[in-house]
Amino acid sequence: MDKINLLIIVIVITLFISLFLAFFLFTVKTKHKISNSLFAIFLLLTALDSIDPLLSLVVKNPSNLGMLRTTFAFLQIPVFYLYVLSVCYSDFKLKPKYLIHILPFLIVNLILLPRFYAVDLASKISFLQNRQNMIELQLIHILFHVQIVVYITAVFVLLKRTKKLYLENHSGTSINSYNWLFQFTTVLTILYLIALVKNIFKFSDYPYISEWVKIGIVPFQLIIICWYLYKALNHPDLFRNIDSKLKLVQDIISEEKNSEQKNTNEKQYNQELIKLQQYMVEEKPFLNPSLTIQDVSAAIQIPVRDLSLLINHKLEQHFYDFVNTYRIENAMNILKDVTKSKVTILEILYDVGFNSKSSFNTAFKKHTGNTPTTYRKSL
Repeated sequence: MDKINLLIIVIVITLFISLFLAFFLFTVKTKHKISNSLFAIFLLLTALDSIDPLLSLVVKNPSNLGMLRTTFAFLQIPVFYLYVLSVCYSDFKLKPKYLIHILPFLIVNLILLPRFYAVDLASKISFLQNRQNMIELQLIHILFHVQIVVYITAVFVLLKRTKKLYLENHSGTSINSYNWLFQFTTVLTILYLIALVKNIFKFSDYPYISEWVKIGIVPFQLIIICWYLYKALNHPDLFRNIDSKLKLVQDIISEEKNSEQKNTNEKQYNQELIKLQQYMVEEKPFLNPSLTIQDVSAAIQIPVRDLSLLINHKLEQHFYDFVNTYRIENAMNILKDVTKSKVTILEILYDVGFNSKSSFNTAFKKHTGNTPTTYRKSL
């Protein structure tokens, strides 16, 4: 089997998996329809971009439709950004203002209008054959990579902010889903960096290197799409519980400093702290894996803003770590109880409010310096 045939087989497999996963995301019944649809659109746009080697075997001459298909690459990263937004924020909705994200796509096609879309076939062929000297194509490639840098940076900033918001307001173990988004973004960044190298050689004196890099990307794309499928099957429900209206504690503190309102005095903080600690010990709300700061606020009649400042600022603990401290203390008591020596670690982690073994082990080791199994053996 020669290299060309092997390449075609890899592309066909990649396309099949992409289309299958996109179909599944469009049709599966879920309350997270917007997120699934955006991810499916991203997969379809990626698939459109990857079929170029197949089309070159069938379509010999350039066409307006073929060029339009190529420019759809300018929609990939904006759709990915909207997907991340929809996963991070529970109140995400598609709004007319998001249409601004198609602006680069429109600009690129306007740039191509005079000397590609509006000319005859011979002029189109000449335009592509002399791509290294065509200012339009050089400008388009520059714009594409600027777009990637801007959006990838925006995604990483968004993930950093929403992860911090989650830690300050939630105690569930769905924080692991941010690892998926971070990994997803990192993999895409690597892929786009490879594409950048490819395009640099494309306009250099060594265009053949660009072709080799292009061939090397194909199996990498297959690996990535298989990884998408694996994640989709193993983690069907990604975290999406942050309200976009929530503010970081550092922003709240900054607002208070800039306002004329008096800060809560130490006596009031101490009273609220005693009330909070008493509630945690007596009612054990931490047994709820999905406990949020809003739940605690409603139960002890302390405004969310004040409670967030108390835990995240005065106690210098994220709400996530604050709640996990009570969970771990409870787990330690169970492990010390000789009458419960037959209770497994898995049963204990569920009993104290965790729903993931990895997050339980991480929190336990952070609190005690040992794993649950090592701690039990040392008693």
